[in-house]
Amino acid sequence: MTKDEKLLIAEYKRRKSDIKKRLDEFSLVHQAPDEDIFSELCFCIFTANANAVKCNEAIQELKAKGLLLKAHAGMIRPQLKGRVRFHNKKAEYMVLARKLLSRNKRLAVKEVIKKDDIIATRDWLVENIKGYGYKEASHFLRNIGFGRDIAILDRHILKNLKRYNVIERIPDSVASRKIYMDIEDRMKRFSKRIDIPMDELDLLFWSIQTGFIFK
Repeated sequence: MTKDEKLLIAEYKRRKSDIKKRLDEFSLVHQAPDEDIFSELCFCIFTANANAVKCNEAIQELKAKGLLLKAHAGMIRPQLKGRVRFHNKKAEYMVLARKLLSRNKRLAVKEVIKKDDIIATRDWLVENIKGYGYKEASHFLRNIGFGRDIAILDRHILKNLKRYNVIERIPDSVASRKIYMDIEDRMKRFSKRIDIPMDELDLLFWSIQTGFIFK
């Protein structure tokens, strides 16, 4: 084990309690009403190439104004402007997702989540939710309690995977399923070797880079 890896494990021990507490909170979300799960799905649409904290502010404002579940894209766009990049398109993606995931005028997000096959669920999300790639789909699944064995390969994670020689270089894109799965498998092996669960390693890397644990 390298010196850097030993330092990483020491940092994990310092943050372990807070990390586990946050993951425990995520684990309860999939038991919540479909409306709450849908808000997480929209949050992960918004966060692509955007600041997560500001995106969360946008979600909270949409909820407070009663716009999350009923408003058309034209009503949503002003709430995203200045907080969410590509706010025009993402307002449309949100409305399309709501339509896709509604049954008899009610949200039915839980129906598409196969608890016994999260990889297949992720593939479905990537194929069907406009604005989702593997990173966004993984982010959503983690945020509702199904992130144990999947990686959220954002810039913070990729930077750290390179730092610890898990990957040789940061790819220009992780949009390809083959590239994503290859890096995810490498991260799994690294996670096992240093004995830090994948979802905890993700939050560890994220909190080291940003200074706090969020989602």
